[in-house]
Amino acid sequence: MITTVVEGGGEVRVALFTRWNATCGVAMHAEMLVNEMLKRGEEVIIFAPYLDSANKWWHHRIVREDEDFVVRCYREMEPSTMSGGGIDLDKIMKEDFDVLLVESYTSIPYKDVERLVGMLREGGITTGVVVHEGDKESMKYSSLDIFDFVAVFDDRYVEMLRGYGGNIHVIPYPCYPVNPGNREFGEDGIKLFSFGRQPEKEYADFIEALDRLSNKYDFIYRIVRSDGLLNFGRKWLIQERERIKDTEEVYGYLHSSDIHLLPKGRTDKVVVSSTLCQCIGSLVPTVAPNTRHFETLPEDNPVLLYRDVDDLVNKLSLLIEDKNTREKLRENARKYVEENRMDVITDKFLKLFETVKEKVVA
Repeated sequence: MITTVVEGGGEVRVALFTRWNATCGVAMHAEMLVNEMLKRGEEVIIFAPYLDSANKWWHHRIVREDEDFVVRCYREMEPSTMSGGGIDLDKIMKEDFDVLLVESYTSIPYKDVERLVGMLREGGITTGVVVHEGDKESMKYSSLDIFDFVAVFDDRYVEMLRGYGGNIHVIPYPCYPVNPGNREFGEDGIKLFSFGRQPEKEYADFIEALDRLSNKYDFIYRIVRSDGLLNFGRKWLIQERERIKDTEEVYGYLHSSDIHLLPKGRTDKVVVSSTLCQCIGSLVPTVAPNTRHFETLPEDNPVLLYRDVDDLVNKLSLLIEDKNTREKLRENARKYVEENRMDVITDKFLKLFETVKEKVVA
């Protein structure tokens, strides 16, 4: 369990119901909150899905062995039918905590979560939910009023959930703290970097743009893939198959690179980029497509966004040639991270836990 003292209040013991130690934004969100709490000397309990269930989803891959505070106790729904799933309620009900935070996502066993939440609230335990779903239709709760509070990443989610109930609070997705490297831009040739498991088509813009620029600049594009390699072959392209275990390892790659190319597919759903929040603290300039993942970033954008391949070619040329553009991006990134560091966001959650708990008791 997480036991923490909130300024002005008493101890609040918190558990999380979430994916864990996995390659997805749900797990990363939970891990940033918990890691910050662990720094403060707190104990933790995590209720996570059974591995044989979670690993059926293409974007869910376990990257580390579980810590001793992790309890695998629920099954996700089947990807092909979006049915099934369930929770071993006894494993949860025997634990002692004051607040349960559910990291909600499309394959979570909604009906069983609703039953669990009802049982906990009857016992005086505060329950909250973090909404990762990108549309209201994906959520199978009877209403968000089943929770004491609802946390969303920005106002788009508030609008999306209109009419679904819930005591909604906006708390941005957290960022890892600023941790810049000491590399001079292009000191041994220009190095570009991507990592992850995105579908091949999401890299196509980068490959086409770099094809056009390959006669003008000397560069290497390194792609680290946790699954199969992409079907691209270029003399300037290096692909490696490796499952990156943690953010420290990611930053090692970023600090040896000049530009981070962030592939993201276009979608109509409400979504944020957990990868950006993980990497932006490196202060390595990030280039990404202008998709919904980035539409709520501030006017002083910490990311260089492009519309199409022609625009991408121009933006990459600008980034390579103009030191002022790179410095402006770094400054914008630093500002964005400072406003949304994981310790700042964790404080917001802890304050919310205590405030809601006091109202429930009253």
